[in-house]
Amino acid sequence: MSSSTDFLLALENVTVSFDGFKAVNALNLYVDKNELRVIIGPNGAGKTTVLDLICGRTKVTEGSIKFKDQEITGCKEQEIVRRGIGRKFQTPTIYEHLTVFENLELSLPRGRNVVGALFWSRTEEVKARVQEIAAMIYLPDQLGRPAETLSHGQKQWLEIGMLLIQDPELLMLDEPVAGMSVSERQKTAALLNDIIKNRSVIVIEHDMKFVESIAHRVTVLHQGKVLAEGDMQSVQANPKVKEVYLGH
Repeated sequence: MSSSTDFLLALENVTVSFDGFKAVNALNLYVDKNELRVIIGPNGAGKTTVLDLICGRTKVTEGSIKFKDQEITGCKEQEIVRRGIGRKFQTPTIYEHLTVFENLELSLPRGRNVVGALFWSRTEEVKARVQEIAAMIYLPDQLGRPAETLSHGQKQWLEIGMLLIQDPELLMLDEPVAGMSVSERQKTAALLNDIIKNRSVIVIEHDMKFVESIAHRVTVLHQGKVLAEGDMQSVQANPKVKEVYLGH
């Protein structure tokens, strides 16, 4: 079998050790194009570490991570972003004192060269792109508002928008609905189902109802390894999963 894959993302035999403790242990994970994958598992299962490894924040101890069939193990974080991987952390990192418009505008990829960055101006094209994204993230009427005045859920959406405007092929979200109201969670589910029309999304989440409303495939991590994988129903019915997770 050749080492080439049709997967958008392939983690093979990935291990990361912190002082001898294997936070991720010989992990294999494959994500298809236009797939919404949810990773669940008890605390300490290695979920956030997996995202850290993919985005280059944590270095792989052994194993390989390929994105679009290119090895990204060892690439710097910025390089991985440029290749098309966007990552949202648990706490929203937005510019509180800037408006929603300015937050989105700042996140637009500038020209790939210095000249492009220097002659950057607020063209009609920029405005149209910002408005298009604002509409997707339920903030079309909030463009003039300072980001600090948004609700918690709206801040989370803004941050997702700041990633979307960069048009990544893979978007990774760490607990995107934590602290959201029920209606905000429903809107976030609709947003994610919309986003995957032309990209893949990996979500780490604890809220099982939310997981049910979005996941194509669910991967259950336990002690840094894949315990089970499949659709939500088969994962929920899996006795090993019940034992480590759903029973608690």
